[in-house]
Amino acid sequence: MLRKVKDLLEMIKFGHTIFALPFALIGAFLAKRGIPEAATFAWIILAMVGARTAAMGFNRIADRKFDAANPRTADRAIPAGAVGLGEAWTLVVSFTLLYFVACSQLNPLTLKLSPFALGLTFIYSLTKRFTWLCHVVLGIALAFSPLGGWVAVKGTLVGFPLSLSLGVLFWVAGFDTVYACLDADFDRQAGLYSLPARFGREKAFRLAVFFHGLAFILFVFTGIIVELDIYYYLGIAFTAGALFYQHLVVNPQDLSRIQLSFFTMNGLISFTLFVATWLSLVV
Repeated sequence: MLRKVKDLLEMIKFGHTIFALPFALIGAFLAKRGIPEAATFAWIILAMVGARTAAMGFNRIADRKFDAANPRTADRAIPAGAVGLGEAWTLVVSFTLLYFVACSQLNPLTLKLSPFALGLTFIYSLTKRFTWLCHVVLGIALAFSPLGGWVAVKGTLVGFPLSLSLGVLFWVAGFDTVYACLDADFDRQAGLYSLPARFGREKAFRLAVFFHGLAFILFVFTGIIVELDIYYYLGIAFTAGALFYQHLVVNPQDLSRIQLSFFTMNGLISFTLFVATWLSLVV
């Protein structure tokens, strides 16, 4: 049983929930101008875990044939036989239910928006079959994180700093474009779409730099319009350094350190911005 749970958690890369969860909490903290009530805080976390787990499980199911054919991903849980297709669907359905239950405990608007937000994450899994803008679609899906956190607390869209969601959109699109360089050759052969497969790794990296530049500007603008203080801008400074470091250690000719770029640095970025926002609001 423990081994099966481990295989399921590895299949969905459960630890990578840290990418989106801190931004949902940023939205919630900004809406409250401080720390939300304990119950609201807990339901937001459960909603995010449910949505992210269901979406990742669906992604693994949808891509199982491509994963089996790609040498880089052939050892993933479903193609390797560690997790059965029925088990994967059970995971998706269970965490989808958790997501909707959590949203129903927050407020009516959160529940009304919840099918659209989750549906977009499912649609992303299919976009590589027909558009090289799939990275932007993923960015849009994760851009709902801070919006969802805001609505969970406020029960309204009024006053939400749209620049925050736009910053998340371009931050995600940038690092997903870089990560897609690992599969550029396979994607071309399999008839899949991505920026690296369509334009080559060199141009894809330049686009990723452009995306990350936009993200940085939008995060700075968010701090201005919601009147955050020096703690937030210290977090922004760290974010700028982390984004620069990613593009310093990974390049189109050398993708060997992409795991450091994709997972470690981006996890630190989202967590740092959350802590910086929290300190700016409560100190």
